[in-house]
Amino acid sequence: MTKKIVVTGLGTTSPLGGNAADTWKALLDGESGVRSLEQDWVEKYDLPVTFAGQLKVPAADVLERIETKRLDPGSQYALIAAREAWADAGSPEVDPERLGVDFATGIGGIWTLVDAWETLRERGPRRVLPMTVPMLMPNAPAAAISMAIPSRAFARTVVSACASGTESITNAYDHLQAGLADVVIAGGTEAAVHPLPLASFAAMQALSKRNDSPATASRPYDVSRDGFVLGEGAGAIVLETEEHAIARGARIYAELAGGSVTSDSYHITAPDPHGSAAARAMLGALAQAGATINDVTHINAHATSTPVGDIAEYKALLHVFGDLLPRIPVSATKAATGHLLGGTGALEAIFTILALHHRTAPTTINLTEQDPKIPLDVVTSPRALGDGPLLALSNSFGFGGHNAVLAFRSV
Repeated sequence: MTKKIVVTGLGTTSPLGGNAADTWKALLDGESGVRSLEQDWVEKYDLPVTFAGQLKVPAADVLERIETKRLDPGSQYALIAAREAWADAGSPEVDPERLGVDFATGIGGIWTLVDAWETLRERGPRRVLPMTVPMLMPNAPAAAISMAIPSRAFARTVVSACASGTESITNAYDHLQAGLADVVIAGGTEAAVHPLPLASFAAMQALSKRNDSPATASRPYDVSRDGFVLGEGAGAIVLETEEHAIARGARIYAELAGGSVTSDSYHITAPDPHGSAAARAMLGALAQAGATINDVTHINAHATSTPVGDIAEYKALLHVFGDLLPRIPVSATKAATGHLLGGTGALEAIFTILALHHRTAPTTINLTEQDPKIPLDVVTSPRALGDGPLLALSNSFGFGGHNAVLAFRSV
């Protein structure tokens, strides 16, 4: 029998705020979390792109010193988000063997890896930190959360580029349905605002070059969009069966009604221009939710602000919704946060959940002249979603052709 899976806790640290409430308010207010980088390494490496979506609240302001010393920044962000989500859920008393963690990253501990390599080259092997491998491994965020809560059912990690966070939440849904846990902490994290990813993405011509106007650089659907903006942060949600949530008197934000994962099998970086596999992921999430295209009242789009990617997603949406598409409000929230890579799907899941909870579609900033090839109903100021049942999709598509889509329903 299919169980109803619900969301009972939210947590994030993002370029817009140090917690979920502040991040949501800044998003509705049309703020940008993107700003110029002031670190010494920007000038040292003569980077062609000198801005990013950096954390609004530094992790060192939140964590104990020993935690910042023993955890890569990506794990630090994950722990901050997970602790907030757990507290928001009421810190439920759960048998650790019935509590699981599904937490993702797209790249892993790049700060730890590169710092250790530089230490090895400059100072020799004896100066490399003993904690280097535990800090850089991609499963480190899930492990850190698992030990902090604690969780002993499982601690699993997905690494599927920009779809990672969304895919982890899909996996959490499956794990709860399979009875492997009563409660799961799910989400994703990334700490890749680092000279190497910035240089690499810039070399691919993937990043916006608007160094003179960072706050307006991420421009989904705009005719002048010229690439995505790198961001950092983490998002975490607490999921549990409705039966378990009701039994403990938990507040329920929304239902996670379904999720789906597909693969383009097309190109290592470029999306399938026809969007067929992305469309299949959306249809799969709706099918698992027992819903149809007529039920969809809001979409949080992947919408990275790249010339090719935004068009490909539009074609996928058009394939799914056809004539209904112009009537569905679409939010493109990376305009405000930048692209958090492995953390972006989790953050945007939170935005989608809060949109349903508050019945308000969030703002898309920086859209001054909409691309006529993408005639979507883009939400450019907070918009009421109305009364009655609501169902929303959150889309994530990643390098390698990874597609992951979540379907959330109002309660």
